Amino acid sequence: MGTLMAISDLHISYEENREIVRGLRPDSPDDWLIVAGDVAETVADVRWALGLLAERFAKVVWVPGNHELWTMKDDPVQARGVARYEALVALCRELGVVSPEDEYPVWTGEGGPVRITPLFLGYDYTWCAPGTSTKEESLAYAHNTGVVCTDEYYLHHDPYPSRDDWCRARVAETERRLLGCDQSVPFLFVNHYPLVREPTRVLHYPEFAQWCGTELTADWHTRFNTAGMIYGHLHIPRITHHDGVKFQEVSLGYPREWRRHGHPHGVLRRILPTPSRV
Repeated sequence: MGTLMAISDLHISYEENREIVRGLRPDSPDDWLIVAGDVAETVADVRWALGLLAERFAKVVWVPGNHELWTMKDDPVQARGVARYEALVALCRELGVVSPEDEYPVWTGEGGPVRITPLFLGYDYTWCAPGTSTKEESLAYAHNTGVVCTDEYYLHHDPYPSRDDWCRARVAETERRLLGCDQSVPFLFVNHYPLVREPTRVLHYPEFAQWCGTELTADWHTRFNTAGMIYGHLHIPRITHHDGVKFQEVSLGYPREWRRHGHPHGVLRRILPTPSRV
């Protein structure tokens, strides 16, 4: 029987992280792997990492992080916004990797069945900075403190007027798709960002939460038959529970971060079957 594993925030532009990815291998030929975004900033690096993992694992499921959606000057692929996302989806299909645009695969191994549900939703600045209540106030607060996500410079939203407009469109489209699924098989949601704001409450800089999700998904884990939620982005690997649903942050993070704590629970996080100690 195989195992369902997960990881996010590989950030292979750092050689130490690239070396870790080189060493990632399944325990059995039936193992599946979830990659919850932030593989790299260039399409070539994303191709290298996902291609390597797709050769080794029986199935790889990927969702984009914000870093994959950046359009950097040194990337030969200069597609922006929706066009960049579509180029990444096409790459995944070439490699045999499941993306948010594909049929949601059902894990039938131990702990299943669950419908692994890769999401691409974005954020809409509704998780406002302390003492603010609008996007404009929240962004101004962040600029005053100097804590501004690099997305503001490299993550383009073409052809949408704004990132929040793109987010709202993605949420509406995804919600329609979820409602059309067989609700008897529980969803295992996978998104780069958590579906609820609570996991961001531990951020050292709370103003960063505005780039971490949307209020539009705050009830998804209770509205839908939900087995769990896998996410990254925060670089704070841990398990929390919200309304009885397990949320698991599975990031590797930057070398300066993981050097402090090592990998006490392993680099790959086992999702199913559920570990005996969580």
